Amino acid sequence: MSAATEGEWVAVIERYERFARLEAPGRSALYGAWAETVRDDAGVARVLAQIPDTHRQPPLVFAVSRMLGAPEDPPTAWGAWVLAHADALVAECRIRSIQTNEPLRCAALLPALDLIDGPIALLEVGASAGLCLYPDRFSYRYRMPDGHVHAIDPVSGPSTVTLESTWIGGEPPTGLPEIVWRAGIDLAPLDVRRPADRAWLTDLVWPGETGRRERIDAAADIAAADPPHLETADATDADALAALAASAPAGATLVVTTPGVLAHVPGRRRHAAIAAARGAGRWVTLDAPALHNGWTTPIDAASWPASRFALALDGEVLAAVDPLGASVEWRRGIDADRG
Repeated sequence: MSAATEGEWVAVIERYERFARLEAPGRSALYGAWAETVRDDAGVARVLAQIPDTHRQPPLVFAVSRMLGAPEDPPTAWGAWVLAHADALVAECRIRSIQTNEPLRCAALLPALDLIDGPIALLEVGASAGLCLYPDRFSYRYRMPDGHVHAIDPVSGPSTVTLESTWIGGEPPTGLPEIVWRAGIDLAPLDVRRPADRAWLTDLVWPGETGRRERIDAAADIAAADPPHLETADATDADALAALAASAPAGATLVVTTPGVLAHVPGRRRHAAIAAARGAGRWVTLDAPALHNGWTTPIDAASWPASRFALALDGEVLAAVDPLGASVEWRRGIDADRG
């Protein structure tokens, strides 16, 4: 491996310190401890600096570490393991990417899909294994502020996947979309019928998070029984997106979703990815408010709930949502009224 510059490994330390301080607490004690190791050990930081910036996000490096057999007990043993297995860790991270594919995000996408006339042809950018292409096959339980649970099930009955989310403000969706076609693009699509791909999906679950592995497994069973059409393409490739969209059935409303993927597109190319999505059809996205300026009305950062993404339809902000779909706060019109 080539030596990293001081600026590169210092940037790694800063990135992992932020992760330990802001992202790991409450989600994964193990990942928090590993991130603190990077913060405190310049040798470990120098190893991680050999990984391209787009492939050294803490959750990716940690998932690859676990896949390669890194010790988890005690957490302090990880640093020595990194130094002893540096070449293997760097090489594997170079060919991997974060493909969270959390089905619970469908609980945040559903309110936007509910506003679109169907039938719907659904196309996801950054689809991974396509688990978020089945919002019509899942059951939903939205817990209202008064404690009432608003239940939505497929017409065939309760699903093997039940998505639980809290709902604040406005009215929750009343039913599920009619989806007649589903497809996706990804830099490295995963096929849940392949054991290795399925294992990687569950490897990406953070240790300490309850219910996610089981939810992903159950959603993978649904996808495996009726696989979506997935193609290898870049999020900014408008031609590839348009060509795939052209194969959607006539008479269906083409809806392009980008749930959480734009954060993984380099900033200089993010606008092109948004333009490609909007050019292909209706556009539904889940993004951090400050990630881009694709909103039709600027988001008022002072009034925006902390640690929440924006759900938007064609750039119109509809709700503040948990990044993984665990809560929805309806805000349609609030920022437009303030503007």
